[in-house]
Amino acid sequence: MYGSQKDVKHNLKMFFLDGISFMPTMSLISITAVIPYFLDQLGASTFQIALAAAMTLICAVLTQPLFGVIASRAKIMHKTFGRILLLQRFIFLFFVLLIPIFAGADDILVVMFLVFWGIFNLFVGSYGVFHFALVIRLLPKGRRGGFRGVGLAIGSVLGVGMSLLIPVIIGNITFPYNYMTIFTIGIIFLFANAAVFLLMRQSEDTVPNEPMSLKRYLVQMPTSIRENPAFRAMIPVTMLLAIANALLPYYTLYAIREHMATETHIATLTGVAILFGAVAQILIGYIVDRYGPRITAMIVACLIAAAGILAISANSFSLLLVSWAFANMGYSGYHITITLMLGEISPLEKIPLYVGVHTTISMAISAVLVLLLAPVLEGIGFTPLFIIVLSCGLLSLLINMLVLKKRLS
Repeated sequence: MYGSQKDVKHNLKMFFLDGISFMPTMSLISITAVIPYFLDQLGASTFQIALAAAMTLICAVLTQPLFGVIASRAKIMHKTFGRILLLQRFIFLFFVLLIPIFAGADDILVVMFLVFWGIFNLFVGSYGVFHFALVIRLLPKGRRGGFRGVGLAIGSVLGVGMSLLIPVIIGNITFPYNYMTIFTIGIIFLFANAAVFLLMRQSEDTVPNEPMSLKRYLVQMPTSIRENPAFRAMIPVTMLLAIANALLPYYTLYAIREHMATETHIATLTGVAILFGAVAQILIGYIVDRYGPRITAMIVACLIAAAGILAISANSFSLLLVSWAFANMGYSGYHITITLMLGEISPLEKIPLYVGVHTTISMAISAVLVLLLAPVLEGIGFTPLFIIVLSCGLLSLLINMLVLKKRLS
């Protein structure tokens, strides 16, 4: 079902290039670092910054069922996904070109950004459904983590280089052309990333997806949970990790508000996030191939819990950096782990459905929590944020050991 050895090697190279082309964008169009700083400079409120972070979840949730249906009906999934990515990136490029026109009208520019950022993230609903399914369909078990992890790590190193450019660009190019330059470079990488999926190869004997209408897809979502005990146990384990990951943008806001972070600090946060994320991608990639995704989910939970403990006691920017490093290792490890865990638990012909259910639940709950936290943090500070992060890590670890282990066995 994976095609010839030549096809497998070709697709391994494409997924390798996927990581290399996508990760630099994580530092340039980063909701955890650059975007909060951009919005803060425009005078955006805490709620508007929180809304930008929540949009990465809310908008993706809204379109998840639609993209699930499209994926279930797509005969050549990688080409369909590539075209979706191209459309998404052309739309955001249009916003970037509008930035200088509205320079000086900060309130309007904030609203415009939120509108286009929302549209951009509507397309993010396709990421999990298509990407997870393509990894499972095009790569044999045992070859899905390690090589991809190396590609992601190399892309992360490139991202560190990009993060070093951020303070140079911000400091030497006048506003708003500095942010326009940063976003444009990020979009160039995103266009290259879309091309990678168009160039993949799909075997003719691949087990077809089960085609679904939107109504049937929505009806099958709760059914998949009822009928699959392992999936039912997996959801709280990974949902808690997803919640902790969704709170990452608040770390940056904490650095800005409590530690007076400058553009140099923001670049440092971005570089640390990518560098330690790269370490996690290599280690988790090889560990998951050898020991399975349940074990790596436990490692991710421990990393997130450690980040919470360190952040609670962070009385300096240096200590916050250590917490930030652990949090981003957990973030990177989560995305590798979740793909392969879904591959073990979901029936092959229903992968788009299972991915859609999991992502919808995780993102919906995360989005609500991100928005509810905004007034709390504004009123009483950031301690509740890090208590939640710590609790998510510990609870995920506990459910994994006591429930998920039994269901998977």
